[in-house]
Amino acid sequence: MIILGLVFIFQFGISCSCLAINRSKQTDVINASWWVMSNSTRHELERSFDCCGLFNLTAPYPQDDTSCGAMCKTRSSACQMCGEKFLKHSDKALKILGGVGLFFSFTEILGVWLAMRFRNQKDPRANPSAFL
Repeated sequence: MIILGLVFIFQFGISCSCLAINRSKQTDVINASWWVMSNSTRHELERSFDCCGLFNLTAPYPQDDTSCGAMCKTRSSACQMCGEKFLKHSDKALKILGGVGLFFSFTEILGVWLAMRFRNQKDPRANPSAFL
């Protein structure tokens, strides 16, 4: 019962934070992780998401736009920025994860309540004159 209660607190907190994170914080996280990645990882993401660059913040880094290997670069000169695609994908994923986590956290609190309710209940089939 105690462990399930601790899992509820942890899961409830995480799911609320997933639902409460705003777009600017998501942008900060995506921007910070983009510049930590290696160039090969960036190029792989650009190819798989069919986009070039992160946001308009890539202006100080001109090599980021010239080395883009996405298919949209060969079709037209203008590609969609990867940051916008990442934001749309992460926003949808965070809402789904937060909703599912919130649902299961409330089923866990139901389990805690049922464990507290039936914890010390006597067995009706037991001998009533026996001790315990």
